Amino acid sequence: MTAYATDSLATAAHPNPNRPIAVWLLVCAAMVLAMAVIGAITRLTESGLSMVEWKPLIGILPPLSEAEWNRVFDLYKGTPEFRIYNSHMDLAGFQSIFWWEWFHRLWGQLIGVVFLVPFLRFWMQGRIAPDLWPKLAGLFLLGGLQGGIGWFMVKSGLVDAPNVSHYRLALHLGTAIVIYALLLRTALGLLDPLPLAGWRPEAAAFRRHARWSLALVGLTIVWGAFVAGSDAGLAYNTFPLMAGHWIPPEVGTLIPWWVNPFENTAAIQLIHRALAMLTGLVVLVLAGRVLHARLPGRAGRAALASAAMMLAQIALGIATLLSVVWIPVAAAHQAGAILVVSMLVWLMFELRPVGRE
Repeated sequence: MTAYATDSLATAAHPNPNRPIAVWLLVCAAMVLAMAVIGAITRLTESGLSMVEWKPLIGILPPLSEAEWNRVFDLYKGTPEFRIYNSHMDLAGFQSIFWWEWFHRLWGQLIGVVFLVPFLRFWMQGRIAPDLWPKLAGLFLLGGLQGGIGWFMVKSGLVDAPNVSHYRLALHLGTAIVIYALLLRTALGLLDPLPLAGWRPEAAAFRRHARWSLALVGLTIVWGAFVAGSDAGLAYNTFPLMAGHWIPPEVGTLIPWWVNPFENTAAIQLIHRALAMLTGLVVLVLAGRVLHARLPGRAGRAALASAAMMLAQIALGIATLLSVVWIPVAAAHQAGAILVVSMLVWLMFELRPVGRE
């Protein structure tokens, strides 16, 4: 009988006491994924600057009277976005953009409640192991920090320019990805705490390759946030050429030259395209190597899922460009980025060395 079969029989005979905690963490991870999609829609509908106050907890309720609606609308009238772009907007128009940002913030606070209440219950029941408690507490604190980062991002669009800083947007999205990955990895460790025996020596090289793949995915996501925050996705809506060029002549027009990769919309989009293709290649090669090695357990399935999701994500990115950032496709592209992270986290988990979680 194989070690995998032995582990499966042992698991069936002794139910995993950590399974409820793992399921709870997976629910939180799913809510973070949904939050990223809601955030993308909020940004794409230009709703993100409609709420100019930050009232955690007490700000859950929306305006409930006409007087309150007029008060928050008057606050919005003092923003650069209203003065420059929306001075024609009436109260009904304001309400149409207000609801997405309100829902975005409400969902973020719901994530905090869904995390905190079961956490306290599991803790009071003594079901959280000593080595798990710091991880869960750290995740809760990181979630609270993420709320502050979100307000830090919004504030950048309420002062002078009617756009949030794409650097702060990248920080906000990047933190969300980190929280999601940590939730998923922790849940996987609780669901399947015993690594399979019999790994081949080359598995260590696969783990290094997987870490590089995940790092490249993260970097590509950061530049995707730069694309979104600078509206670079609304330019060069052709593929594979950019306005008839492989490298558009506008990529180096800013002075000093080193700000172009971060501030020049042509350079930002070019770098995002290049990173996406490089990342796709690296992930596909990783999947091919793992599949060819025929490692025991679920590593092959995780590798195949990583490759399939990577190809789908590249297709979604191209479709986002060609559709001139059509909101349903662009939101799916953001979700796809997180699903790529999901598959790679799963693959790295399946490649973990024997004797470690």
